[in-house]
Amino acid sequence: MKKSTQLKAAALFTIAMLFSALTFAQTKPIASPRDSVSAKIGAATISINYGSPSVKGRKIFGELEPYGKVWRAGANEATVFTTSKDIMVEGKKLPAGTYSFFVIPTPTTWTVIFNKVAKQWGAFKYDEAQDALRVTVKPVKSAMNERLVYKINAKGFSLNWDTTSVPVSVK
Repeated sequence: MKKSTQLKAAALFTIAMLFSALTFAQTKPIASPRDSVSAKIGAATISINYGSPSVKGRKIFGELEPYGKVWRAGANEATVFTTSKDIMVEGKKLPAGTYSFFVIPTPTTWTVIFNKVAKQWGAFKYDEAQDALRVTVKPVKSAMNERLVYKINAKGFSLNWDTTSVPVSVK
């Protein structure tokens, strides 16, 4: 009789473990998954690692991401920008290294910020005193991008989300 109880308990335990494994295997996709892009511009290898949120029918710039406020340029953890060599960003020198990447959007110009504190959660502890470089760029209208995406080309990189593209010149 004791052996029968042990077999039933073992069978019940096995069924419970299988049920748990199947339940956890069917979790929802991450709302703003991490993504990254890497390419060479001249002799420098540029890498950008970011959280990629979706528009989901929302008005992005001016509402979800208010004008005039520091934004992490992605979702969740701050966007991380790495360059293997010194580069010129919009004509100003950025030393080789890893930086957090922030922006301050407005309707006509955006301030692009490379901050020396590379690992940060969002922009909650952003400290302007730690900025390595700030430059000003002009956003342009673009085709719709449901998810935020960064693109790197021979002339620099761009942040693209909703119907806005923010090109940044790199040499």
